[in-house]
Parts: sequence; structure tokens; C-alpha cells
Amino acid sequence: MADLKVDIAAFERMKPELEARHRSEWVLFHEGALVDAFPDFEAAATVAVDRFDQGPYLIRQVGAEAVQLPGGTVFRPSHSLDTSGL
Repeated sequence: MADLKVDIAAFERMKPELEARHRSEWVLFHEGALVDAFPDFEAAATVAVDRFDQGPYLIRQVGAEAVQLPGGTVFRPSHSLDTSGL
């Protein structure tokens, strides 16, 4: 299993470049590599779940303070086709 510390280190290493090119966008890292930048969290999380299932992977908004979610948090996009009632 991959180590999230590798993704955090990659983000920190690339921070100056990301802030110059992707300020306020959401970036996705997996196994120490930048996957892509996205306009919103939902887009980044959807790609992360589709490509890497349960992870680990890192999603951060460039230029924002880091937010850490508790273990066991599951992302599930909500949209008009969702029949679960939420």
C-alpha cells in the first residue's frame, strides 16, 4: 500500500510551482506524483475514487490551509441522478 507521506512531500516540494500555475485549484497526488489540477473538490475526488478507489491519495486546494478528514471518511458525489435521497 502506498504511503500518504510520499504524496504530502511531493505537494510540499511542488508548492511554489503549483501556487504560480494553479492558485485556488484542487490538485490530486497519487504515489508521489501530481495527477492533475481541477476547478473544484468534487471533480478531483471523483477522478481519485474512479482511478485509485480507496487510496490513499492526496487532494489539496492550492494556497489554502490543509484540512485533514478523519479516517473512514468516504467521498460520494451527489448529483441529480442520485437515488439515495441525500
